[in-house]
This record gives sequence, C-alpha cells and structure tokens, in this order.
Amino acid sequence: MNIREIEQLLGNEADSLLKHQPKISRERLHVPGPDFVDRVWLNSDRSPSVLRNLQLLFNTGRLGGTGYLSILPVDQGIEHSAGASFAPNPDYFDPENIVKLAIEGHCNAVASTLGILGACSRKYAHKIPFILKINHNEFLSFPNSYDQIMFGSVKQGFDMGAVAIGATVYFGSEESKRQIQEVSHAFQLAHELGMVTILWCYLRNAAFKTKDKDFHFAADLTGQANHLGVTIQADIIKQKLPTTNGGFEALKFGKTSPEVYTKLASDNPIDLTRYQVANCYMGRCGLINSGGESKGAGDLAEAVKTAVVNKRAGGMGLISGRKAFQKPLKDGVALLHAIQDVYLAKEVTVA
Repeated sequence: MNIREIEQLLGNEADSLLKHQPKISRERLHVPGPDFVDRVWLNSDRSPSVLRNLQLLFNTGRLGGTGYLSILPVDQGIEHSAGASFAPNPDYFDPENIVKLAIEGHCNAVASTLGILGACSRKYAHKIPFILKINHNEFLSFPNSYDQIMFGSVKQGFDMGAVAIGATVYFGSEESKRQIQEVSHAFQLAHELGMVTILWCYLRNAAFKTKDKDFHFAADLTGQANHLGVTIQADIIKQKLPTTNGGFEALKFGKTSPEVYTKLASDNPIDLTRYQVANCYMGRCGLINSGGESKGAGDLAEAVKTAVVNKRAGGMGLISGRKAFQKPLKDGVALLHAIQDVYLAKEVTVA
C-alpha cells in the first residue's frame, strides 16, 4: 500500500491527520527507530536478557529493524467468550491457526493465553516471539463481573519460551489496587527472568460513561492510566485510541491542570494520542494502540487510520486482533499488512 492508497482510505480526514502539528513537539519525544533499544533503554535497569528480548521483538516480521511493532493479540476467547470471538471464523478455535496467522501476517509477535500458546509452543516458540497474557476477565460469572484475575504465571511463560509477559489492569475499578500490586510483582519477576513486560492499561468504571460521552476513551484519563503503567515498569503500554478528552473535569474527580486541555492537547486525534505518549515517559516506554472490534467492510480503513494516528503521534505500533482473525486467513493477512504499510511508509512521519 502506497501513500496514495493510504490517503484514499483516510478520505476527507487525510489532511487533518497527515499535516497536523501537535501541541507537544516531536523534539520532546523519544521516537521509535532502529536504534531504540540502544538509544533509550541501554542505561536503564533492564538486564541484558530483557534488552535482548526487546530487540528480538523489534527485529521480527515485516517491521523488523524499524523500531515499530505489529502484534496479533488473541485473548478474546476469555475476555468476550469463545463463541462471540470465533464464530465468525471457527478455524480460530484451534490455537495453531492463531499462531499461523501471526506468522503469515509477518507480525513482530503473537500475544495470547496460557492455553493457546502452551498448546503449540514447541512447534512455534522459536519461529515467532510469544507474549503470554497472564491475567484475564473471565466472562462466565452471572451476573457478569469485571475483574482481572491470574490465569497463568510468569514462570510458565518463561518455560514455554515466551519473550514477554502481558497483563491488564482495570484502572479506576474497585479491584485496581489489588491488580496493580499483582502485576507489579509479576513484572518484577519477568524482568528478573529476562522477559519484556507489556501492560494493557484499560479503564473500567461505570461512572466513566455518562449520557453524553464515554470517558473510558478520554485522553486525560487514559494518559494517567499509562503513567501508572510505566510506574510499575511496563516496557510497552497497550492503550485504546482516545476519542475525547476532559474526563477529570467532566467527572469532577482527581486532579488535573487546565493546560492539559489547552497547551498540551487539542481535539485532533493525533494531539489526544500524543498526550498518551507523553504519559509513557515521553515515549521511552512505547505506546501501542489497540485495533478495536471488527465492524465488517470498514475495518481496513479504520485500521489504517488508527495506525496513521499512532505513528504520527509518536506511538510504537498497533496491536490488532479481531479485525484480523474474524476474517478468512487471506483477508486477515491483508489487513495486518496494510497496518504495517503505514509504518513502512516514509511519507507518514512522526508529527
């Protein structure tokens, strides 16, 4: 996919996304690049083993050597139910097909559950980096409850050959304090074993959704979640793309500054996402945005737009699952390649 095709998919938003200059300047950021590990992480407390595995992530797939990441995440069988996730394409009830999609799609890594990765680790752990997601929100309790609980251990990930550990914290929820402590301990052990740490920094609180807006997608609230995530030493942050701002002011809680909404951000999605990057220690810890649910015919254009916003904001890549695996293999691979094309396009620059 060339720049003309990217512009066509962006439609009437092309100029506002490809030409926008954010409030927080590029010069303040640690932008992704081939030398990212040496330039940003070399003097940190991360061990040589962690740095090696981080570099392995960067060196794999079509984006190898660019400093950007394209990751296939498939934990939705637990998070949303297997039926809801895999009925559109029942091939993916079989864990091996999930790993095959990541390989065929030339991803940097595949992120999934203990059961899925463990079922085929001997065959594939040396062919594509594994990211073991160790906690989940089980979706069978009735009535549904929302809590991330441990399904696996860091040691199990290490033993199966995973290079990274993934976990979720529902920031803003009643259970978040326990989750923060659990994940912090898990990340400490992962680093001791030489593994990279990736945190899904999601918000979860019924009060965050009002009749007017869903502030689960607010730049200020998600940005603070990112800041908490890097505080417990997540090397990479996964976050949903922001669509609004002003959560602290609208909900009238916590503390913020008026300059967050004037000096540091505007309504442009690149500004909103750059505020997320800023809260990841100005990009020292990479921000990867999620691809979101599959909506059918518009998936390709939406995925490309998300990639453009993330890259121009100073993010490190995209982690897209349902848009890819809820399609035939050929179409899923094409979507993953389209996302990667954005990060390979020299005309799409960090703003």
